[in-house]
Amino acid sequence: MTSVQQSPTPSAALPRRSALGNSAWLVVLLGVLVLLVVASVTVGSRDVEWADIVAALGGSTDNIGQGAIAKRIPRTVLALLVGAALGLAGAVMQGVTRNPLADPGILGVNMGASLAVVVGMAWFGLWTQTAMLWVAIFGAGITAVFVYMIGSLGRGGATPLKLALAGAATAAALSSFITAIILPRNDIAGNVRSWQIGGVGGATFDAIGQAMPFLIAGFVICLLSARSLNSLALGDEMAAGLGERVALARGLASLGAVLLCGAATAIAGPIAFVGLVVPHLCRLLIGVDNRWLLPFSALVGAALLTAADVVGRIVARPSEIDVGIITALIGAPFFVYIVRRQKLREL
Repeated sequence: MTSVQQSPTPSAALPRRSALGNSAWLVVLLGVLVLLVVASVTVGSRDVEWADIVAALGGSTDNIGQGAIAKRIPRTVLALLVGAALGLAGAVMQGVTRNPLADPGILGVNMGASLAVVVGMAWFGLWTQTAMLWVAIFGAGITAVFVYMIGSLGRGGATPLKLALAGAATAAALSSFITAIILPRNDIAGNVRSWQIGGVGGATFDAIGQAMPFLIAGFVICLLSARSLNSLALGDEMAAGLGERVALARGLASLGAVLLCGAATAIAGPIAFVGLVVPHLCRLLIGVDNRWLLPFSALVGAALLTAADVVGRIVARPSEIDVGIITALIGAPFFVYIVRRQKLREL
């Protein structure tokens, strides 16, 4: 009797790291997150005490310290959510395109969401948070499809370098369009420019609540795409041979990433490089299995953006630097490093 040889599962075909080691990193990361949350609530232009924190959690704003904490709590929640969304979206985009340079900012997705929001503000009077969320997601989706189509032209299809160049060119063009729209509109120019930098300083629980359905849907879709992304990592032909519906898997994962990018951009502005840096750091820690990589990317993204917000408050006391500037200072050198490494591999 001949035995039937079973095909390996996608996860089994990938390089594996110790589950115990990954669990240990998870404990460390959760501890770091707790410390960062405490720092985010307590660090700022005014020092606070634990009594103020307890009173603020109970809804009291009787003194200046309690009032400051009441503003920092939604700010901290927003930094955690936006960082997690961008980190997870970056990991998914890199998995869908098999492109180590993929990032919501580098591929122009954030800028597409920004242009849609600016057009909605300037031409259609869309100032409500719900309207901004919908148009941002629409703009992010259209831009993602456009960049992938442009990057797929020519020999070799959608190579990492071609996608990065297409995304950078698209982002530059969209940025020019945004400038052309807001220059003659002094009534919205100040607010738009401040929003374009990217920050979490104006966070409110009302705005966070309106974005939560989109963020939750994006998180669920992306995390459920882990197995499909493991299949896609083996190549389209191998993935199809393992029973994966390649086009459907890529489309669903991309939908989740677009929801996260659009919602994050609408409530915090176009924050760049989080989606680039975080997945690479996570791969160094826990490997390439997306069942671990995706949740780790969300947690590390939350930690990175929260830390950037705290650093921005410390280095410019009593003022502050928006997180979009801090992440750009971190991410730009890292992007150059990844590009150089990728070019050396292609030689």
